[in-house]
Amino acid sequence: MTVGFALCGSFCTYSKVFPAMEAVANTHTVVPIFSDSAWTIDSRFGTAAEHIRTATEICGAPPLHTIAQVEPIGPKQLLDALIIAPCTGNTLAKLAHSIADGPVTMAAKSHLRNGRPVIVAVSTNDALAGAAENIGKLLGKKHYYFVPFGQDDPNKKPTSIVADFDQIPQALESALSGQQLQPILL
Repeated sequence: MTVGFALCGSFCTYSKVFPAMEAVANTHTVVPIFSDSAWTIDSRFGTAAEHIRTATEICGAPPLHTIAQVEPIGPKQLLDALIIAPCTGNTLAKLAHSIADGPVTMAAKSHLRNGRPVIVAVSTNDALAGAAENIGKLLGKKHYYFVPFGQDDPNKKPTSIVADFDQIPQALESALSGQQLQPILL
């Protein structure tokens, strides 16, 4: 089984995302995919080069990071499933509106043509505000599955939601059998 694992720019979650990537890589072949932000931005949570190196070590291959690299995913049926973790509010909006203007959104669009699952691990500070509409749209679309999520700091960030990245392997297995892992809200 081959699984795409796409990273977007919620850098503060990478310390939890990389162990989840490793857990998936222990049982499946994993193809890493980086958004433009993940590929280029250095942050207080590490440099882009460090993140690229970590993903390469875990997966045994360098991340795909251009539209041209990910476009063949669908036509060549390269993936059995695609995980997007962390999935930012920006990426949620693009997925909800079928916009494919970067490597992660193009990977999803290309992959979805085969009717195979996309597993979304949301991480956004406006999930219970501006991004709520887009989460709702994706919950209603075929072939999208969510990693269970909840508020990460309801007092200091009352509209922020983050997935439980430890549940990515279980969410993947549920999605592969056509089921949404429950409960979806933590």
